[in-house]
Amino acid sequence: MAKHSQNEVKESLKELTRIFQPKDPRKFVRDYIRKYRITGGYEDELTMLVEDEMGKHNSSVG
Repeated sequence: MAKHSQNEVKESLKELTRIFQPKDPRKFVRDYIRKYRITGGYEDELTMLVEDEMGKHNSSVG
């Protein structure tokens, strides 16, 4: 990943997921990759991370 450590990107994305609670994880990740100029090839991994984080949030709210 360009200019960012992988953990930094993941932590940032988790935090943004908690804040924005996106309805469409894949679109959210695409926008994130475009905005922060993340190197390609990580979209699936980051989408799974967002979905996982959303699942944690949804289960803790209930």
